[in-house]
Amino acid sequence: MPDNVAISYRGATYALGQGPQFYGIWYATAVGSQPLEWWPLTPEGWTAAWSRFASVENPGTIRPVAAPPVAPMTGPTGPVGSGVGYVGAATASQQAAWRSQPAADPVTVTRSARAAVALIGLGLVLGIVGLFPVYTDGVSIASQAFNLVPHVIYLAAWALSAALILLGGVRLGAGALLGLGTSAVTLGLFIADAAMPTADGAHGSGLVLSLLGWASCTAGVALAAASGRVLRSGLTATRGLAGRLGSESSHDIVPLVTLILAALGAAIAFAPSWDSFTLRTASGASQVLTAGNAFANPGAVIAGDLLVMIALVAVVVVAALWRPLRLGAALALGAAIPMVAQAISAIVEISEPTSPLQFGISPGDASRLGLTIHAGLTAMFWVFCAFLGTLILLCAWMVLAHGQAVDSPAVPGGHLPGGYHPGANLPGAYQPAGRAPAGSAMDSAPAGSAGPADGESPGAADGPANPPMSGTAAVSRDLD
Repeated sequence: MPDNVAISYRGATYALGQGPQFYGIWYATAVGSQPLEWWPLTPEGWTAAWSRFASVENPGTIRPVAAPPVAPMTGPTGPVGSGVGYVGAATASQQAAWRSQPAADPVTVTRSARAAVALIGLGLVLGIVGLFPVYTDGVSIASQAFNLVPHVIYLAAWALSAALILLGGVRLGAGALLGLGTSAVTLGLFIADAAMPTADGAHGSGLVLSLLGWASCTAGVALAAASGRVLRSGLTATRGLAGRLGSESSHDIVPLVTLILAALGAAIAFAPSWDSFTLRTASGASQVLTAGNAFANPGAVIAGDLLVMIALVAVVVVAALWRPLRLGAALALGAAIPMVAQAISAIVEISEPTSPLQFGISPGDASRLGLTIHAGLTAMFWVFCAFLGTLILLCAWMVLAHGQAVDSPAVPGGHLPGGYHPGANLPGAYQPAGRAPAGSAMDSAPAGSAGPADGESPGAADGPANPPMSGTAAVSRDLD
């Protein structure tokens, strides 16, 4: 093996390791040759390399290879492979903490991701079944369009989370955080529904099934976050609001502060009345009534609504501090999804015919008076939508401004840094994650190889927490 190549993990067909300033995958029997695929020496580069390695190698054959001591880490704000970007020198205590963290076993991570998806799947089944029995006040969710729409959106968000977790690699973290954001905000909504008084003082089995579905989905995304070290790496990078924002570049501070203010504005605008009703009689008399004020409900319902508002702001604040920012965007977007569902629900509700019984007027009296009812939305609803739209646009900025792909070589001429010159199997550019040059590399295994085909086994999450690494700091970029 050349002195400038260190193999970290070896399987039946392929080996994963580090060259001079790059991560690469080799044939296990030919690690002295040029790598089949390679990625930049960044946390995202390691995550992409590990995900690709786990997707083409049988997880049951992957074994760690004893690696020589590495130089003290400088630059990263979290464990390598966690996706945390390089934003400054780490303290000695931080470096010691990272080195003391055990490496994640690839088979264990893959099994945990599958178990997480199974839990989310169970929650989705419970949630779907819960749409049809009596939910509250003698009616089911499916019987009311304005109630059905938001619940379907919640389930779709968790389903998307499960799909991302199944894809593994960087997407596992995004899926876990997306689901966690959705679960945090929907908890208050379910509590408010459970606290809503009913005519007979009891709720139906639909509410019970929906709550069990929420609990199962939440457990699934939490397990995925834990298995992929998503929470540990993100929270390690969080050093407090003032300190974090103070360390950001000037072009990032304003959008991040605006993101938090947009969440605060949306939370405040969530409380006032959204529904407006104009009652007009044949004689020309009219009256405008509003409904939906969160503080006009019983105390327990108010507590649930307050929990929704607090959760939205808290999750977005954490998302603004999360590193890398593109994963913070997934967390903030997860919190925004239930609020978007509430806005859509309000629009669906006012589009339906309004019964005079809602205002204590019998149909006979309404006919005698020539009563007409026009339903609309208050100005505060549109203020809420403006804040929510701003929040979503800033989530897109977090992804686009901090998640560009690495698609160009780090040095002119197409040669690997450190004097390593690849042969014909590699073009003069970094290979995007999971893609080999046509007709070479991993498009075809050597004769007699027993390796699985690409995609035979799901990729493990972020891989080991401590791959070999040089002391060179680099800018973190998303490869997906």
